Amino acid sequence: MRELSRRAFPEPDVIADDGPASIEATRAQGRRQAAATEAAALRRARQERAARESGTPADVPQSAALRDTA
Repeated sequence: MRELSRRAFPEPDVIADDGPASIEATRAQGRRQAAATEAAALRRARQERAARESGTPADVPQSAALRDTA
């Protein structure tokens, strides 16, 4: 039965490069994006806290704005 199954459904030898990404690669990318977002949020919070403590307006560049995700 196994031999018949192998002949009926052969496994491909080469995995196509344009195929879907592996789950682990997708998870790793998500973790990197989350870490980058967290780092940006921490930098912004520190800048805002320093500005409040010194009594000056917070000078946070627009490029440091956080993304909205849902």
